[in-house]
Amino acid sequence: MARKGILTTGNATETAQPSRRPSPTAPRGTVGALQSSLTRLQESAVQEIEAERIVDAGVADRLGDDPVADESLQQSLKTYGQQVPVLVRPHAGQPGQFEIVYGRRRVRALRALGLPVKAMVRHLDDQALVLAQGQENTARKDLSFIEKASFAAQLDALDYDRQTIAAALSIDLPMVSRMLRVGRAFDIGFLRHIGSAPGIGRERWLKLEEAMQRPAMADKVEACLPLLADIADSDTRFEQVLAWASDAPSPLKPRAATGRARKVVSEAGYEIGKIRHGDKGLVLTVPHGDAPEFARWVDAQAEDIVKDLYDRWIKSRSED
Repeated sequence: MARKGILTTGNATETAQPSRRPSPTAPRGTVGALQSSLTRLQESAVQEIEAERIVDAGVADRLGDDPVADESLQQSLKTYGQQVPVLVRPHAGQPGQFEIVYGRRRVRALRALGLPVKAMVRHLDDQALVLAQGQENTARKDLSFIEKASFAAQLDALDYDRQTIAAALSIDLPMVSRMLRVGRAFDIGFLRHIGSAPGIGRERWLKLEEAMQRPAMADKVEACLPLLADIADSDTRFEQVLAWASDAPSPLKPRAATGRARKVVSEAGYEIGKIRHGDKGLVLTVPHGDAPEFARWVDAQAEDIVKDLYDRWIKSRSED
């Protein structure tokens, strides 16, 4: 089967495979010219569309959410409004609905705020969609290596040729081959557990691929993946997976067994403090709360209190 692509090669009898959404044929004559002019005017204008009418399309280009960045974007949109429009195309199977080409995070934030989305509407076939999506992401320069490699592998699995993949990511053909080597090694579900890992390059991913080839190692790592949910940093999640696959020590510092805070309650039932074992020692928190005078008193007496507790501890040891 010939691959879909921006270039078609082969002998004279070979024909290009049609995309899933072929470009519409424009009517001829005066009516056609008028319709084309109206279409161009419509596509050059920014429209306001209800966020609920916009659905995902194209290929997954992100391997995880960034709640902090998403919250920041939402606050910016709430304060200053949407400055940059997103790009959508009409949904072929659902009149009145649209498919997102790029601008997913903006659409998601505006949907959460209950605001309409400023969008440019383009009539794009599937190939034009992935080209626009890929080139927009490349222009932002914030996709990690593994996100680009996964994007390339997904396009390859959809039977796009390498010229199209190279054009979508603005890379050369040798780089496409290198990215596909990594992108094909890990499925999208596995990668979502790790996330974008922006600090991890190709060589480290190849090392993980090699380690995962060992007998039964893939199953072992797969069983451990839910534990990654407790690790906030994506690069650290990668290092933890690599440690599991390599039977190496964990990159994480061991947590204290009593890491959760214990409440200190007065005889009257009021919370007057919290005690927690931190990485560097015991932490006592006396909240200002409803009794700021008590917190100030503890602060003034802290040294004497600690010395008294230490003396009592020494005495208790001598009496054992």
